[in-house]
Amino acid sequence: MSNKKGFLNEFKEFISRGSVIDLAVGVIIGSAFTAIVTSLVNDIVMPIIGMLFGGIDFTFLKYIITPGDGDTVEAAIYYGNFIQNVVNFILIAFVIFMVIKFINSFHRKEEVKEEAPPAAPAEDIVLLTEIRDLLKK
Repeated sequence: MSNKKGFLNEFKEFISRGSVIDLAVGVIIGSAFTAIVTSLVNDIVMPIIGMLFGGIDFTFLKYIITPGDGDTVEAAIYYGNFIQNVVNFILIAFVIFMVIKFINSFHRKEEVKEEAPPAAPAEDIVLLTEIRDLLKK
């Protein structure tokens, strides 16, 4: 029984760590963000691209390998769907890149603020250094 309590306590410590909670929040926000970007690509970007290419709906673009008839099902490569997913990926990757770039620039500004210029030596140190240099001559 004591092993179970130790295991449960260890599990509670693991779960209550900030990094695990941050990871869980990141996964949830990432899922929501993916849904938003997917909708953006499917409902806004791809129809505009399709309109520019003569009213094409990319979802239904396919290369038929074997046509279907009454007894067999059509075998096809749906490359339009693939193109749509590639656009989706590129948009998500671009947004993530921009967010990381913003975060990195924010951290760089903090580092610059933290780095203070070296303090000038005190007056007595400067005088003592000059006296030392004169004595060496």
